[in-house]
Amino acid sequence: MNAATPFPANRAAGLHEGSLSRARFIAIITPVLLLGGAIGSQYIGGLVPCEMCMWQRWPHLIAIFFALDAIALRSRPVLSAVFAGLAAMAIEVSGLIGVFHAGVEYGWWHGLTACSTADMSGSAQDVLNTIMNTPLVRCDTAQWTLAGISLAGYNAIFSLGAAAAIFALLLRARKVAA
Repeated sequence: MNAATPFPANRAAGLHEGSLSRARFIAIITPVLLLGGAIGSQYIGGLVPCEMCMWQRWPHLIAIFFALDAIALRSRPVLSAVFAGLAAMAIEVSGLIGVFHAGVEYGWWHGLTACSTADMSGSAQDVLNTIMNTPLVRCDTAQWTLAGISLAGYNAIFSLGAAAAIFALLLRARKVAA
């Protein structure tokens, strides 16, 4: 190894290690922190997640496994980059679900689930059944906000930002090595 080629194996594979390493770091730290924050807000903060909150957690869990694969395969940069990219896609999916959920909370559109505003038409018995079967935690009401942004909104912002950063770093890793 000489000064001109500090990462010869990665250069041969067509990837720059510095950018790939940062992509892997963002791919693991983002879902760990966001999922940890969600679980902490539930068990420490007392916030009960709604159905759509739970939907946002699954892609982060999947992203953690993809990111761990990317880290474990760091000696094989092309495979590592593939798994970092898969982690970014999973993080992006959580962010998109967060956008949808935040839109339901802010009243921009209607939710798809029974945990949103229920249809109160029909007979008195139908209305009573609807009320009794509606979950206690509603998806269309934010339980917590900071500066007017709900947890779903923050998940959307951080997840989509992190996914974009990972994709940009993976592209940079490819271009720098070329």
